[in-house]
Amino acid sequence: MKGSIIILFCLFTFFITCNALDNINTTQPLRDGETLVSERGEFEMGFFNTKGLPQNRYFGIWYKKISYGTVVWVANRDNPVANTSGVVTVTSKGIVVLAKETKVWSSNSSTSVNNPVAQLLDSGNLVFRDKNEDGPESIIWQSFDHPVDNFLPGMKYGINFVTGMERYISSWKSDDDPSPGDFVYRFDPKGYPQVELRKGSNLTYRTGPWVGDRYSGIPKIPNDIFTVQYVLSEKEVYYTFEITNASESAIARSILTPQGDLQRLTWNKQSQQWTNYLSLQVNDCDTYRLCGGNGVCNINNAPRCECMQWFHPKFQEAWSAADWSGGCTRNNQLDCAKGEGFVKVPGLKLPDTRLSWYNLSLNRNECERWCLNNCSCMAYSHTDHRGSGSGCLLWFDDLIDMRGYTDDGQDLYIRMAASDLDERKSSSTNRVVVIVLPLLAAMTVIFVLILLYAFRKRKLERTGTMRLGYNGHATEAINKDELDLPLFTFMQIAEATNGFSFSNKLGEGGFGPVYKGMLDKGQEIAVKRLSKTSKQGIDEFMNEVSCIAKLQHRNLVKLLGCCVEEGERMLIYEYMPNRGLDSVLFDKELCKSFDWPKRYNIINGMSRGLLYLHEDSRLRIIHRDFKLSNILLDYEMNPKISDFGMARIFGGSETEASTTRVVGTYGYMPPEYAIEGLFSTKSDVYSFGVVVLEILSGKRNRGFKHPDHNHNLVGHAWRRYNEEDRPSMSSVVLMLSSKIELPIPKEPGFYSERNPEKNHSSPSKCETETINQMSITHLAPR
Repeated sequence: MKGSIIILFCLFTFFITCNALDNINTTQPLRDGETLVSERGEFEMGFFNTKGLPQNRYFGIWYKKISYGTVVWVANRDNPVANTSGVVTVTSKGIVVLAKETKVWSSNSSTSVNNPVAQLLDSGNLVFRDKNEDGPESIIWQSFDHPVDNFLPGMKYGINFVTGMERYISSWKSDDDPSPGDFVYRFDPKGYPQVELRKGSNLTYRTGPWVGDRYSGIPKIPNDIFTVQYVLSEKEVYYTFEITNASESAIARSILTPQGDLQRLTWNKQSQQWTNYLSLQVNDCDTYRLCGGNGVCNINNAPRCECMQWFHPKFQEAWSAADWSGGCTRNNQLDCAKGEGFVKVPGLKLPDTRLSWYNLSLNRNECERWCLNNCSCMAYSHTDHRGSGSGCLLWFDDLIDMRGYTDDGQDLYIRMAASDLDERKSSSTNRVVVIVLPLLAAMTVIFVLILLYAFRKRKLERTGTMRLGYNGHATEAINKDELDLPLFTFMQIAEATNGFSFSNKLGEGGFGPVYKGMLDKGQEIAVKRLSKTSKQGIDEFMNEVSCIAKLQHRNLVKLLGCCVEEGERMLIYEYMPNRGLDSVLFDKELCKSFDWPKRYNIINGMSRGLLYLHEDSRLRIIHRDFKLSNILLDYEMNPKISDFGMARIFGGSETEASTTRVVGTYGYMPPEYAIEGLFSTKSDVYSFGVVVLEILSGKRNRGFKHPDHNHNLVGHAWRRYNEEDRPSMSSVVLMLSSKIELPIPKEPGFYSERNPEKNHSSPSKCETETINQMSITHLAPR
């Protein structure tokens, strides 16, 4: 057993001890090669090294029982010990790390004790105390006061205003280098305290102020795993969390990654891996000050930024060009005249509070009066939004970094000019007159329609099949035998996805969010749920159903069924655990294990899937959106083509067609389709060629940048050959499975980027362009 553990530990490049110690004292130092284990064996500490820097040795703490080798704290993170010369000893003033008698790190305790001892607790906390004393008051120094990149249960981050002690977390420099990285996550005490994420001196993200049970801007997610506590007083401000009594066996932690992503992780006992429970930054609306002053970012809108009512863009031309940094300005400026008042804007992430003022004891009426009596006050809100709300928070300048999101947002009361309020009252009066008069007639019509709808739905339910109408409800019957596609109830899918919980969400595309689920029989599924704001609709939904329901091939994602109840459009697929090909190919860590046999297997599988679509299936199908993100990988990394919302079915001897509505992803579209709207099986072959180049090179076509020219990846490949051609998929399969001589390629139709500095300059970032707001729906030649 010991030998197996040693082998496993070497794989993580850490050193496993043969002698575990209970504590360190003055007579028993801890040498490199020995470790200290907590009482119940939850954590272990000693010297370790990483794969990337095997010559450097660090003194740290890691999990022992679970996730062995996952480091949670490092002492000498910016001063490593060379080779295995490290020793940890305890003096009367603290813990010291030595390298050949030279001090490289110490706990710098100011208090001396007669019987010093260092002890590793089962919480992961390393404490220095007097051996003859017990209790929290005996602790002179503890690692929990000096976190690194991990935030464990029982830790605090915050500021003690009396002692000046600040607890914060900072990222590693890289996954292999624990020295301080670029990102720091800490409290900003200016104004009403909030937590900020900075990259160097640049503010990149902030949580928003505490609103009673969470930070503003973070959705309210029910959980029974941990409880949180936020304390704000004259002496200190801090945040901490603890595992609940009902979930004593649960394990959770937060980590700030080297890339600046703050994640809340939980340990999955079944899969034996960490699961991302919550990420604070999930989309571009989390970018600090994206919409400038008085602008609101909404991820469900296109464009992202909008001005609140009675505001307009400060620089209209730049705003129209998607440069929102100038923000918004008022239609009518405030003059502190009589008649000014407030308008409630609901559902917001509250603005930046660094220039705010607060009082925790005022009620809403008092808060409004304080703001109205101060001519510089621009808006107010509560400090505690639970119940009817309490506390007072005032803003005195432009409102920065607001975001609109769901019903979990907070109410903000914006100060308005008297003329704006008069206009609002007049508009409200006119609206009442316009609405009330036809209301009775409208209610009568609606009542009749409801009766007709209920009668129609009941009739359709008896047939066992339904078709979705443009209004989002089941309306028109479908022949179930013709589709050969099972229908799921809304309750089945809701139960399978845990109520479409955030923790089950796999991602989001142009169609809408995708959730992981588990059916009653234990089958894993992926559920595509059409978003209400999606630009895709009934056409794309029914197109995908009609295309893929009749197809069966090992390199096509299997459609298990659909759901059209409760006004929903959902497609249920087999679950692909390794996600899209792009997420593996362009991941700095995952791509290291992406060897050439795997790449060849994926290319071969893609080609066979396309050949089936073009020539071997009952229908001839043109995919029209063939790209990396639409190639999903199963447990064995086998590729499966997905997303047939843009596909076209050819009938009979039809081989080519044209359209005035060009859809797809720029960079994968052939020139004749992008410019003239002509598409055929060769359109997919062009896209296939681009994907093959990306797989072989590990770089994106549009993100490719070369110092000698402005061509994309296709253009660069052309410079390496004389010509290029697009063969049929049957020829491609033959090329991949035999040793025939390949034909000389011909020049591609176009391959030069118009502005390589502006368009996708970073090849490592994910680029998703479909029929959503970033898609090209029409392209005309210059």
